[in-house]
Formats: sequence, structure tokens, C-alpha cells
Amino acid sequence: MTLTRTVCPYCGVGCGVLAGADGTIKGDPDHPANFGRLCSKGAALGETIDLDGRLLHPKIGGTQADWETALDLVARKFSEAIAEYGPDSVAIYASGQILTEDYYVANKMMKGFIGAANIDTNSRLCMASSVAGHKRAFGTDTVSGTYEDLEEADLIVLVGSNLAWCHPVLHQRIAAAKEARPDMRIINIDPRRTATTDLADVHLQIRPDGDVALFNGLLAYLAEAGKVDTAYSENHVNGLDAALAAAQVCDPADSGLNAQELAEFYSLWANTPKVVTAYSQGVNQSVCGTDKVNAILNCHLATGRIGKRGTGPFSLTGQPNAMGGREVGGLANMLANHLELGNAAHRDAVRHFWESPTICTRPGLKAVDMFQACADGRIKALWVISTNPAVSLPDADGVAAAIANVPFVVASDIMEQTDTNDLADVLLPATGWGEKDGTVTNSERRVSRQRAFLPAPGSARPDWKIISDVAARMGFAEAFAFQSPAEVFAEYVALDAATSQFPRDLDLSIFADADYAKLIPTQWPHNGARFFADGQFYHPDGKAQMFPVKAPAQITSRFTLNTGRNRDQWHTMMRTGKSPRLGAHLAEPYVEIHPADAATLGAEPGALIAVQNTYGRTVLRALITPRVAKGQLFAPIHWTRQRSSAGTINSVVAPITDPFSGQPASKFGAVSAEVFKAKWYGFIASNREPKPLTPYAAVARTQTGWQAELAGSKVPDDWEAEARRLSGHFGGDVSFQSDPATGSIRIAIVQGGLITALFFAASTPVVLSRTASIGLIGSNTSPLAALAGRSASDQSDPGATVCACFNVGRNTLLAAVTGGASTVAALGEVTCAGTNCGSCKPELAALLEQTPQRMAAE
Repeated sequence: MTLTRTVCPYCGVGCGVLAGADGTIKGDPDHPANFGRLCSKGAALGETIDLDGRLLHPKIGGTQADWETALDLVARKFSEAIAEYGPDSVAIYASGQILTEDYYVANKMMKGFIGAANIDTNSRLCMASSVAGHKRAFGTDTVSGTYEDLEEADLIVLVGSNLAWCHPVLHQRIAAAKEARPDMRIINIDPRRTATTDLADVHLQIRPDGDVALFNGLLAYLAEAGKVDTAYSENHVNGLDAALAAAQVCDPADSGLNAQELAEFYSLWANTPKVVTAYSQGVNQSVCGTDKVNAILNCHLATGRIGKRGTGPFSLTGQPNAMGGREVGGLANMLANHLELGNAAHRDAVRHFWESPTICTRPGLKAVDMFQACADGRIKALWVISTNPAVSLPDADGVAAAIANVPFVVASDIMEQTDTNDLADVLLPATGWGEKDGTVTNSERRVSRQRAFLPAPGSARPDWKIISDVAARMGFAEAFAFQSPAEVFAEYVALDAATSQFPRDLDLSIFADADYAKLIPTQWPHNGARFFADGQFYHPDGKAQMFPVKAPAQITSRFTLNTGRNRDQWHTMMRTGKSPRLGAHLAEPYVEIHPADAATLGAEPGALIAVQNTYGRTVLRALITPRVAKGQLFAPIHWTRQRSSAGTINSVVAPITDPFSGQPASKFGAVSAEVFKAKWYGFIASNREPKPLTPYAAVARTQTGWQAELAGSKVPDDWEAEARRLSGHFGGDVSFQSDPATGSIRIAIVQGGLITALFFAASTPVVLSRTASIGLIGSNTSPLAALAGRSASDQSDPGATVCACFNVGRNTLLAAVTGGASTVAALGEVTCAGTNCGSCKPELAALLEQTPQRMAAE
């Protein structure tokens, strides 16, 4: 099997992958982002390339259509809206999942030919505050760090970043560096204790949105301790006095940390010259995200700790091509190639290069504002590309209603059914990862080729081609006559050269003579270059700008909500949800709640919690844990209405944004919580996909089919009928067991001598081995044995999945401990758990701490 060099489609680390059409997936040992490492999601990519659920042909109103008809309709509807209501009546909402070539063509069409800037992307939800903070400080959106800096630093400060789960390969690189240099110190700043905390020497459990107070306090301390680099500041920085004055009136205690914690952190940061402050969504996704970014940058600028190896601020990008989108102006307030939309000379130069009839003159609608415009009728035609805003945006229920209010909606996607696609008038089938060619840019500005190793399924087309075809039908054929992604990339590089008279950080000259087909991972401006090493920035006077920032007012609420990612899932699970082993670790939506809060609410283990506010309501499984502080809740973002009847967490996230970046505040919002008092609880394992038809339901793939966690508000009159309805099995024989004393129900459905579905229900949360029951589907085990919860005679029960990379369950690990494995490394040698991405190592350590053998030894 020939393996193709490509790039992982998940986070912004940008890992190289060797992929084969048979589903073979390996880490690329020659790619400088990962050197062969892969996380659990990347390792499972081969399980996600099937065509189940794929959108294979255009559809209009739910009916299959040909491309010509569909493209003509899209072009006509957009043209009619522009003619009647003006160019601002149409909008594109795209994604950090698409390739740079796709982004470039969409940006060119919208800003240079339609003449409006209403093109934004889900990168607005990811890194917009970093963009705004960088531009305020540096004069341009420059991520100056490299991954080597993380390995060479003597102190790494991880702020608002669960690196172990969200950027696992970077976590591995840091862990390896720390093992090689034990004196390296790591500080984890996060309101939650996470898997990342286990790698850290210190965990600073700050109050939500306490970052500005913390870093303002650091800046004041640096001045007091004589650690400000006066010469550097005088020569290369403006605004020190104003920023320092604002910092000195800010109370560091507003961070939520005590005096000793503050003193130790400030002293360590001040006295360690090689320090990297790496931050992610905990900083960006905030009403004061831009100010948080500038509070961090202020400390590095005041000390000159930027532009040097092993030091500097480092924005960790969430999506695989959020950086590429920023480079080509994919956001509503940006122009192509890092040029300024508000600069008339820049606009004229781009328009001249494009030979376009017009160009936008003002910023367009940012993501949250765009969907508000959909709700109030200003947007008449909307194009959604490779994303699911009806789930991923705050006020998700309101966004779904807003999309439904738009007269004409078109969606380009690889999957047919999503919460957003269900609201569209036209669906256009796009090629996905493994089928399309182009480039992406990772968090350290490294451009890599994503290459096809699979044929395009059905009549699917790449996004750049779909956009170009619509543009041609709108009258712009000559400007969009691209025949390949290589031609698009060449024009993107040529635009950079044509506007080189404008000083900015983006420099694509290294790609001017590159062979696109053979393009190797390449960092701009050129390999080894270091931004700001000469102390020169991109403001007109060549200096950086420090900004005075102040801490925000605290939210007063019985409960506040923080949202984020799971270790093994991605966005709304359209891809990762296909992999049974990725779904086995945490198979249903949950809410982390402190034990004291759970006790106050009367929530027992396995209880369901209703979380709500004025925007919506969601029901989640209680995960009772001291990882969160009292009064704080945490829930993952991944569950859609397709997979869960009430688990869409963004239904209760308010559409409140940072005033500078427009990025939503997804980490800190007021909610209420109470126990959801179900009349019954259930679990289904089936070879057919159950439908989420009960007040609480969560559906996930398994190795033998599907599973569903359920809860109902009314006890069914006929349990057999209910089991058939929920499992989708209306034929076959039924074995039925009930216990009136406990209210438990157990049902097995058998067809052709094989078990096709198992249904368990009780008046309290169902306790049984899910893994064992799932393993019985498709077997000829006797129904009585199956209903007793026993595994097939030739199968062992591995228990709940701990390591998704190698599908290692808790029971397998306990057996290894019984056999003498007493360390995480020993468990890895026996079971392979923790030896790939390493994200499960904290759970392995916790398991060892809980075992009787370990406790007896201590």
C-alpha cells in the first residue's frame, strides 16, 4: 500500500500523517511538527474515511439535483439578493477546517467581486482575540513563537490551555523536554484541574477571567523588582508608563490566588529569562480576551523577552487552518495577505491585482453579529461552508432559528445530515480530508500540503472549485478560472509579491518558485527566521505598543459555566463520531460539578443535571469531581441535536463577545442548575442507530453498532414497544425480564439467532458493564446470559475505555496491575496504554493510586 504524505485535519499543531487508501494511518517521522507522533484522534483517522452519512450529490429542497442546476440556483439567489438589497445582504460563514486555497477564493469573491466583507469563519470563535491583541501590540497579526521555543524554555506558563487534551502532540514534546531537562518548570494556569495539570510543577487555579488581574500584577511586580528592561523599552516599545500605571492600580487578588501563590509565580517568572507564556481558548474566549492577550504581551515586551530562542508569548491555535485563514483575510475585518481592510492604499493594491470591479470599504459582520443579522432579516442569502453554526455558536437555539429565517441558505459539506444542513435550501457535496489537495498553516506559521489519497466520492467537488463555479455564474468567470489548487496558491503568493511595498510580517517569497506538488513543510518568512529579533515591529514607528488594560467585573451567579473539548472528540463530531474507540472514552454529554455542589443539589453519581438560563436549557450527566471549583461547571462542546436530545451546550452560552475581537465568551457565563428528575433511566446496545427520542438521550457508535444512554419523564405502558421504538427493531424475538421490586427491565431482541439489540431500564441510573453488553451485539450468546450482563464465553470484558489510541479498558489495566505493573510506564509496557499520545497517562496514574495493591504498598 502506497502511503501519502499529508497533514492531520484536527488541531493547529499541524501534524504530518502518512495515509493509505486502506485506512492505514501513521505519523510522519519527517514532519517537523510531530516527528511521527500522533494523538488519539489522528491515530483513528482511518476509521473516519468511510462514506456512511456522506453527502454525495447536490440536493435542492432535499431532492437530488445535478451540479449545473444547483450552481445556477445559488448564483441566481445571491445575485438577486445583491441586486435588490445590496452586497451587504449576503454572507459567507466558513471554517478553519477548509484549506488556504478555499479560503482565498471565498475571500476574493466576497470582498473583491461582491464588494462586501460579510465573510467570517468559526476561527472567530477560536483565535480572534489573539489576532486583535497581536495587532494592537505588534502592528500586525504575528505569532512569533516556534515549537522549538517550548522545548528550549526554562519556564513554560500554560494559560487557559488543556494542552494534554487539546494539543496532545505539543504536550508530548514538552513532556519529553522536561524529562530530558528536569529543571524545566511548568506552570498551569486554569480554573480547572485538567490532564495538563499533571505535567505541571504548579497549578494556579485562578478565578474565571482572572487572567488580567494576574498578569497586571506580574507587570507591576516586574517594575518593582527592577526586572523591566529599560533600554529595550526605550528603544523598541511605546506605552510602558500607561500600561504600568493601569497595572499598579489593579488588585492581583482579583485573580482568585492567594498572596503566596502570587509571590512564588511572580518571582519565578521574573527570575527566569527563558520563559514562554503559551495560551489558548481560556484566554481568547472571553469578554476581555483581547485585554488578556495584551496583559500577557505587556509582560514580555516590558522585559524584552520576545524575539529570542526559548522565550516569548505563544498563541496556540485551535484549528488546523485557522492561521491560513488569517493569512488570506478570511475574517470579516481583514483583507487578503495580512493587508489592512481599513487602509485605502492596501485596498487599492488588492483591487488592482485582482482586477476586480469593486472592493469592500468597511469591515463586515463578525460571526455572532452575522447570525443576528440573519435573525432580524438583514441577510437574504447565506452560504455556510464546512461548519455547523447551529451547534457551535453561542445561543445555539437562537442561531438555528436565525438560519431558518434566512430566505435562501446553501451549505457546502461532506456530511448530509447536520443541525445546520437540515435548515439549508441547497446542499453542495464537498470533498473532505483524504480527497482534497491544498495547504494549511499551523500554529508556528508552517505551511504544509494536505494531499489526496482517496478518490472524490459521488460527485463531490473541492470547495475552491465550488466557489469558483458560483463566482463564474455571477459574472466573474475570468477572475475565477482556476483549474487546480496549485493555481490558486500561485496567485496567493503572487499577491504577496505584488504588495511587498507595504511593510508587514507575511512574506511568502520562499514559495515563489516552489514545486507545489513536492512542497515540503515550510515555515514563513523562511526557515530559521525569528520575528522581532531585531526589536523591529510593524507599527509605523517600528516599535511595539504596550496597552493599559483593566480587570473585568466579576459575574455573580450561583453557578458559572465553562465549556471546552474532550480528549478524543473534535468540534461537533461529524468526523470523530464515526470512530467507535474515540467515542468509548466519554460517550455522552456531561457536566463536571464539584462534590459540594452536587451534594447541595442532591445529585448522586450518575444523576442528570439540567443546566439553563434565559437562552436555553441542556441536560447532562453529572461527573462529580473536585477538578472544578465550587460554583463552577464544565461541559464539552461536541454534542449535537443529531446525537443528543438535550446535550447541545451552546444552547446555554450567551452571545456575549469581546468588544475588540468579536470573539464569544464561551468560558464564563451565568447559569442555574438542578437535578433532572427522570422517571426512568435506560441503556441500549444495538446494531442499528437509535434515535434520540427521549428527554435525555445520547447516541454513540460502538465496535458492534451503536449505544444510547436514555432517560424519560414518563414510564412507558409497554416496555417491549418502547425498546423496539428506541432501537429501531420491530421484528425478531424478544426475551423479557423484569423485577417489580427494583423497577428494572431487561430486554433482548434476537434475529436469526443473533442478538441485535439489548435494552436495560430502571428507576435509577442503570448500572452494568456497557462494554460487555456492546460486545454481545451480533453474537449468538443466549438471551438469558446476555440479560444477566455476562460476556460471551470467548470474550473478556475490558471495561470502560481509558486509552483510546489502543482501545485499552479499565479492567485490562487492573489485570495488569494485579500482574505486577506498578507504574505508568509498566502499564504501558504490558498494555500499550499511554505509549502513543500520552493523554491518558493522568488517568493511568489515578488508577494506580486507587488500586489496593498500591495502597497496601504505601
